[in-house]
Amino acid sequence: MSADDGKVAGEEAKVVNGLYIFDIEMRDGKRGQARGVVVLSDGRIMGGDSYFYYTGSYTFRNGKWRGDMTVNQHTEAVGRTLAFGGSEVTCGFSGDYSAGGAEVEGMALVGKTSVTFTARLTLKDAI
Repeated sequence: MSADDGKVAGEEAKVVNGLYIFDIEMRDGKRGQARGVVVLSDGRIMGGDSYFYYTGSYTFRNGKWRGDMTVNQHTEAVGRTLAFGGSEVTCGFSGDYSAGGAEVEGMALVGKTSVTFTARLTLKDAI
């Protein structure tokens, strides 16, 4: 196994279990941004940011991954309007994964409004 690519010769890279930082930008439906942390571990997603926590699952194959998450608010945002505020939100995503990071595109259903988003994940510490 090479230290820089997480794979043995002839094998595909796998999603590295670890702590990632993420940046999300919401586009259509509602606009907004978020930055937080997420742990990816054997197909499970757990993480959060200043106002929300995320739980979900993912699968990986041939450098592509996909998954779903549920987003719940944990802290009131006094004086701010949050795109996902007050609602349990379900999201689906897919994208490319390479050793140490990922890029995804997804869609969240906020009430009756579909919100598209992009996200970038960067591995900070493998577990």
